[in-house]
Amino acid sequence: MFETPFSIVGTIVTDPIHRRVGDQEMVRFRVASNSRRRTAEGTWEPGNSLFVTVNCWGKVVAGVSAALVKGDPVVVFGHVYTSEYDDRDGNRRSSVEVRATSVGPDLARCVARIDRFKQQEDQDQRSADQDAAGQGDSAGTPDAEAVGSEEGLTLSA
Repeated sequence: MFETPFSIVGTIVTDPIHRRVGDQEMVRFRVASNSRRRTAEGTWEPGNSLFVTVNCWGKVVAGVSAALVKGDPVVVFGHVYTSEYDDRDGNRRSSVEVRATSVGPDLARCVARIDRFKQQEDQDQRSADQDAAGQGDSAGTPDAEAVGSEEGLTLSA
């Protein structure tokens, strides 16, 4: 199956829904990307909007669940595909969906602070383990596991 890389900058317009599908967790939400254009008089008018359903799986779930809510400005990267279905009236419809590989705040429209609480806890535990084993102090040298640990994210617009 051919997967088309896709990125979208927009605003979360639905509350993220966290659920379990089989033995995996997923988060789903919708993003609206709105355009504006300048008129001949120099004023701005709203243009078209693109609404996309974003599906998050794997490691992306934890970050999205912990940090993002309806109304947050986001940047989403992933693979785009269409989903076809029949509506209540029996009409055939299609929707644009993205399987997200990365989701983050749009720092052009908000300020984010990353809390590295998990990384510090991991380093403290390793230091305690090494001290107990008599290996001395190496808390100042984080390893690859600590650098890639989960992080908390605080947004403000």
